[in-house]
Amino acid sequence: MERLRAALRDTPQDEWVDAALTAAAERPETIRRSFAAAGRRVGRAPLPGVPGWTADEAARALLLAALPADRVPAETGELYRYGDADEKRAVLKALPMLAVGTAGLPLLHDAIRTNDARLLAAALGPYARHLDQAAWRQAVLKCVFTGVPLSAVNGLGERADHELAAMLAAFSDERAAAGRPMPADAAALLDRLTREEA
Repeated sequence: MERLRAALRDTPQDEWVDAALTAAAERPETIRRSFAAAGRRVGRAPLPGVPGWTADEAARALLLAALPADRVPAETGELYRYGDADEKRAVLKALPMLAVGTAGLPLLHDAIRTNDARLLAAALGPYARHLDQAAWRQAVLKCVFTGVPLSAVNGLGERADHELAAMLAAFSDERAAAGRPMPADAAALLDRLTREEA
């Protein structure tokens, strides 16, 4: 969170960010208005010095972190449920930095069910460590199926196992039968897992 705040600090929108964070801490009911306005107020450009984050995502994550601790799980769920795709993505990316425990799991499951590749990638960030292994494998396979780069999957090297290898092998056979190649990153992962099992 410190890196996100520092990256926003020297922008023309810093005054709005400070006011919105103070309001979220003191009057939590204001967060919904500020959360929706973040894209207009701070922009959607990539955040310098923080790869993979945009200014609006950073502002939204900071807003969630500014809430009183007892309000974080409920507000996070509501902001995700009623948000647009950008707002949902910001919530998913903020989850590993918030004290929500496993309360964010329903949001991950929802994002994994969607056909939005950006939400799927965000759902498989660091917070995905809370997914059980079966759900995590299915999400990884969905990445392969939908073209989300496997580099988006946090902890892939540690969690990939023989069951994921079997799922990838079956998918590879289906692709071959249809005359379609396996994505290169998935083929490389399958090759590595096969060699480790041998």
